[in-house]
Amino acid sequence: MPTAFITGITGQDGSYLAELLLSKGYTVYGLIRRSSTFNTARISHLYQDPHDADYRLRLVYGDMTDGARLHALLAEIKPDEIYNLAAQAHVKVSFETPESTGDIDALGVTRLLESVREVCPKARFYQAGSSEMFGSSPAPQNEDTPMLPRSPYAIAKLYAHHMTRNYREAYGMYAVSGILFNHESPRRGATFVTRKITRAVAAIKAGAQDKLYLGNLDARRDWGFAPEYVEGMWRMLQAATPRDYVLATGEVHSVREFAQRAFARAGLDWQKHIEIDPRYLRPTEVDVLQGDAARAEHDLDWKAATRFEQLVDLMVDADLHAQQHGRGEFEAVGRHF
Repeated sequence: MPTAFITGITGQDGSYLAELLLSKGYTVYGLIRRSSTFNTARISHLYQDPHDADYRLRLVYGDMTDGARLHALLAEIKPDEIYNLAAQAHVKVSFETPESTGDIDALGVTRLLESVREVCPKARFYQAGSSEMFGSSPAPQNEDTPMLPRSPYAIAKLYAHHMTRNYREAYGMYAVSGILFNHESPRRGATFVTRKITRAVAAIKAGAQDKLYLGNLDARRDWGFAPEYVEGMWRMLQAATPRDYVLATGEVHSVREFAQRAFARAGLDWQKHIEIDPRYLRPTEVDVLQGDAARAEHDLDWKAATRFEQLVDLMVDADLHAQQHGRGEFEAVGRHF
């Protein structure tokens, strides 16, 4: 059976990808950072006792800033596929921590690629790019659209995108970048605007909160459903030829529309509860991100299925359920690793 190595396995995408690969018979190694508190909530339902005969989800400690550790892990594991999903992924935070964002999101990818080249050059490598790399380029955006990033996060991701392409061209490695537009789920982090909205809706509905403070309501994004996007990641590494791909729905909606739909789902009037807080505005904004995933549909037979209204509704329903049953941040519960 194939072996996969996932960095960022405890994140939204990492947890869904781990589920997918395990369902396909992979042995999955996931990179996690040591913490004094449990940080495996999204994958706790996948827990396996290390003594089980079919023990296929294995967590290993490391960090994207530690090249020696990455090198040692790859030399030990010798994976067939590597999915780099680790990142400081919050755009607004990247303005406050530009140096560490670059160290993780840009240089971390170089460390990982160099280790792959040295110890497992035949492994297939996936780099998690971002639609934020397009920045101020006019929509719709595809693989050939100029990239004009407008945040330290997007700049670091663009560095990693070009580095991945360079290793592919310079060394003949199977290394690809997935340029994924916004993709959400009930496992989205609570500080991201979509989950911030749906969690607030649930809290307001329960009487535990009254106001929700947001930034730019006019920002327009292409929102899809995360489990479908990790399927696209996997398909990129199964293709005969390594290529970079955009994954997107092709639809665009504003933050205001997302909030309207979310509050309406719970029978609430959004205008009574939302206020603007300038602290949540970015120093440089990206107005519109709308993806054109025609290449992925043609080459990979991949197409987003969950539409905007379905996505908002399922996220709201999940947070309403969690609020009513006193659940934690994520739906999945179970033993900790």
